[in-house]
Amino acid sequence: MTIETATLAGGCFWCTEAVFNDVIGVQGVESGYIGGTKENPTYKEVCTGDTGHAEAIRVSFDTDVVSYGEILDIFLATHDPTQLNRQGNDVGTQYRSAIFPHSAEQEREALDAIDRARPDWPQPIVTAIEPLGEWWPAEEYHQEYWQGEGQRNPYCLAVIPPKLRKLRKSFANRTKEGAAA
Repeated sequence: MTIETATLAGGCFWCTEAVFNDVIGVQGVESGYIGGTKENPTYKEVCTGDTGHAEAIRVSFDTDVVSYGEILDIFLATHDPTQLNRQGNDVGTQYRSAIFPHSAEQEREALDAIDRARPDWPQPIVTAIEPLGEWWPAEEYHQEYWQGEGQRNPYCLAVIPPKLRKLRKSFANRTKEGAAA
């Protein structure tokens, strides 16, 4: 087993975390903040858009089961990589679409994944490839949010199930739900 990490920002971290928690080979998903200037930012501070951070996730995955390229393909298919500094009603740089490679190889793979995804989107992909900066884990109540509080949150109930349906339809052989069916 070889564990690798992907750091991705695709809007609300509750929504991207829920998607990757259903992917076979994912060992863990942590919500947090990256790409900004303030040390140890809080959720409230990041939500202002003034810190420069993005809401993001760190995905730990077993490369013997799922590749980094597959992680990126899932990422680019389950959020809208054509929206600049927003996802749906979430607006601001904290909701940007970005990939934060951990190595030069991951950066090359990110460029390849964006190229692979282009035909699937009618508008240009604006997902940025940003330098891997300091990672700040989000507060504990944000972790595993969909599995708990998110099941009662109207925002999550409106946004997450369609993402999960798209994941399970497009990547059925890569999902825990699809494998169980």
